[in-house]
Parts: sequence; C-alpha cells; structure tokens
Amino acid sequence: MANLTSSFLTSPQLHLRRRPNLCQSTKAHLQSVRATSSSDPLLLRAARGKTVPRPPAWMMRQAGRYMQSYKELAIKHPSFRERSETVDLIVEITLQPWNAFKPDGVILFSDILTPLPAIGVPFDISDSKGPVIHDPIQSEKCIERLRPIDFDKVSFVGESLRILRNEISNEATLLGFVGAPWTIGTYIIEGGSTSTYKNIKSMCYTAPHVLKALLSHLTKAISEYIIYQVKSGAQCIQIFDSWGGQLPPHVWEKWSKPYIKQIVSEVKKECPDVPLVLYINGNGGLLERMIDTGVDVIGLDWTVDMADGRRRLGNKIGIQGNVDPALLFSPLPALTEDIHRVVKAAGPRGHILNLGHGVLVGTPEEAVAHFFDVTRTLRYESLFEGFKLEPELAPVS
Repeated sequence: MANLTSSFLTSPQLHLRRRPNLCQSTKAHLQSVRATSSSDPLLLRAARGKTVPRPPAWMMRQAGRYMQSYKELAIKHPSFRERSETVDLIVEITLQPWNAFKPDGVILFSDILTPLPAIGVPFDISDSKGPVIHDPIQSEKCIERLRPIDFDKVSFVGESLRILRNEISNEATLLGFVGAPWTIGTYIIEGGSTSTYKNIKSMCYTAPHVLKALLSHLTKAISEYIIYQVKSGAQCIQIFDSWGGQLPPHVWEKWSKPYIKQIVSEVKKECPDVPLVLYINGNGGLLERMIDTGVDVIGLDWTVDMADGRRRLGNKIGIQGNVDPALLFSPLPALTEDIHRVVKAAGPRGHILNLGHGVLVGTPEEAVAHFFDVTRTLRYESLFEGFKLEPELAPVS
C-alpha cells in the first residue's frame, strides 16, 4: 500500500511545479519590512507582535450579504461565482466595507473553494445546497484527475489584490485567505457541504492512502496559492480550517495539523515576514495543539472565553477574536461592553479584534459601524496600567 501511495505522489502527472519565485522587487520589499515598520499599517504590526497603541480590528465575512450595497449589486449579478471571479466586482465588493467603516483589515472577497478548478476540481454553487462537486474524489483512480495549480485560472485573484493594494495603500492591511487541506478535502470528498463528515472521516481508516495523496496534493497547491497572493499584494494571510473543529483532537493532530505545518513552513521560506493567522471553528479543544503549527496568530471562536484562551496560548503568539457575532443584534451599549471585555482579556500585545465567526446575514450595518467606532477610541495606555509604546527604530539605511 505504501508503494502504491508513493507512486501517486511522485508520478509526473501529479508533480506540482516548483513554487513561484518572488520577483526581485517583491523580495526587496519583504527584506525591508522590518526597517520600515513605522509606516506599516496597524494590523500588520500587531500581527507581527509589535507594540501598538490599540487593537486593530476587522471582521470575517466583512464584505457580503448584510450590506445593502452588496445586496443591490447581487441583484444585478446573481451568480456568486461571477461576483467572486470577476475583477471589477471583487474589487468593488471588497471595498464596500472599507469605504463604509474603515476597518484596520481589508480582506479579499473570494471563497476558499475558488482555486479548485485550477487544480482540476470543478464545482458549482447551488442557491439551495451551496457548493456542489459533481464528481467527488473517493478512490485511487480519482486522484489522477488532480493537476498542478494553474495560476492562469486564478489570475482574477492576483489582479484584484494588486488593485486593492493600490487602493488602500498602507491605510489598512490587505488580507488574503485560503482553506486548510482538511477543510478543502472535506468538500472534495463529500461532494459539497455536510453535517456529518462521514465519508472523509471513514476514509481515514478505509482508504488512508487516498486521503494522504489528496491532502498532500492540496498542501502543495495551497502553499503556492498563498505565495501567489503575497506576490500580488496580500500583506497577511488567514488559513481557515473551518471543519477541523469537527475532528477529535487526536484525529486533527494526524489528519490536519501536519499539512498546516507544512504549508506554514513552505510559505515562511519565501515570505518570512508575512503573518499567518489560523482560524478553526470550534477550536476550544485544540488551542494548545495549534501553537506549534508555526502560525503567528490564532483565531478564537466566540465559544472560547478570551481570558482562558490567552492563558492557554500564552503571550508568545498572537490572538484574534472573539466577539459573538450575535451581539451585533443587541443594544449598542451591550456591544461596547463586550468589546471592552474581550480587549482587556486579550491583553495589550498581539491581539487583533474580530468576531468569533463571520458576520451574520441581517446584521445591522449600524452595529458594524459601532464596532469599528468603539475600537478606534480604545487606547491600551488607559486600559492597562504601566503600558508604554516602544519607540520605533530608525529605518536601516
């Protein structure tokens, strides 16, 4: 069985081309990041563990269905694939919350499944079922359909990031994102969304060689896709292992964590100063196990107490989150109070304020505006006795 698996992974048909080399200007920029840290946006500095005057803030699903401007655009362009794969629409939708609320992070409007056609896995989006993969991978023969990632098929992502980076300049941090191999593999094996994960979970035991071949292929493709996003202008990348929290911790250790670690290792070789954030929905039982993945920041969902999360993770790694998204439907004073609670519990260093999950459909835009308005008024020096900003080092000539 081992020989059969190795033949999958070393066959010319499945061999991924070498990860894209950074152009000289991009390499020079990455090498000079530390020397120009005083001009870097707030979120980027916080994600790198630098001392900042207040917590930066952004929201998962920041652009989307809760905004009236998005709903009006969606009437004109009813296909989600069109909205998320057309440069002009991607840029417009991504900038809608930036123009309305001025968050500290601007995340690309896209989807974790966007790169699938570029590796030989076509998919559709159904209004009733969500993503649908008509020919899921369930056997050794299916693995042969996978291809090296074709960046021509995701060129709209690169072009959109370049435009967005120019639009927001250094007023905010431009975030890209990817799905983790286990989470992407879940869709590919189950054929779409699932509430049971029975096919991929059973494959851990009935066809582990097939699952390993798939996850290995995804790992290489996702690593290259992250580097491509950074080359195109992304300053920080979030890895969504959305369904990793559906695994028992020891199973996550075997079937998800090693592939995330490999992605982090490959990306850090090319882009050592680009912060990586790892978010797992339902990660309360995984926090300590997430630390040595090598990421810079760990996102907490809203079911984890922030004080407990910080205690368990320690102060040597960044933390993100974790206001309950449902609180944005509450009276604004209650939202203000919870923002203060989360910020105080997270501590004055290495915290990025966010929700514990994405913005919910129907969330009042007034509440989103209030979230960011409150954040801008916060100052660590008034929240934490003895807090002092470290002086910025002069740029290296």
